[in-house]
Amino acid sequence: MSFTEDLRRENNDIFEAIFQHPFVDGIGKGEVPDESISHYIKADYEYLNAFMRIYGIGISKSADRKDIEYFNEQISFTLDSETHPHQNFCKVIGVGYDELHGYPLPPTADHYVKHMEHHALNGSLGELIAAVLPCPWTYLEIGQHLMEKYQPSKEHKFYPWIKFYADLEFETLSENMCRRLDELAEQASETDRERMKEAFRKSCQLEWKFWDMAFTCEEWPEGKEVNIR
Repeated sequence: MSFTEDLRRENNDIFEAIFQHPFVDGIGKGEVPDESISHYIKADYEYLNAFMRIYGIGISKSADRKDIEYFNEQISFTLDSETHPHQNFCKVIGVGYDELHGYPLPPTADHYVKHMEHHALNGSLGELIAAVLPCPWTYLEIGQHLMEKYQPSKEHKFYPWIKFYADLEFETLSENMCRRLDELAEQASETDRERMKEAFRKSCQLEWKFWDMAFTCEEWPEGKEVNIR
């Protein structure tokens, strides 16, 4: 069993919890509150900006052109292609994409970004990849899960979103990341592999929290709403 196969097995509980989350399952049903979709896009737009910067840290840690090329391709994909599922969500709720840019990250998304940045800045290249891998991997399996469970037609209002993440191009992206992490794990010490596992596990948990943050429209508390001592 490869390192990433082992990661998937060890974190199956979180993957299954993500599939069952009401936001995720609501995409398949075509039933997600507009305010939750809006909150998701506001947070995910800024999250993906941070994600690209973390790939940039990967470039700075890369010792050869193969890894530099890989991270550059990841940045280009995120910048140019991952706007499409956002556009689908915006069309459904009737809000212009530009209207949902520039908002501060909610608490969970802010924590998630700082978690990835910590491993990117202070860990190995393998640790960096382990921290960012759950994002594309869980989305790939969400797309595949929803496609299989609901078999949406092209008339389904979230069909472009589901199709994007279930598509072969996104599967290849995730597989390439798994392959590179497996290579790095083979060269790593047992201590480094444990750090990779910890980074991966927490990112999986924060993926679930991200969906929940969007669904509940999580915000930072204001002084007037809490008893500050």
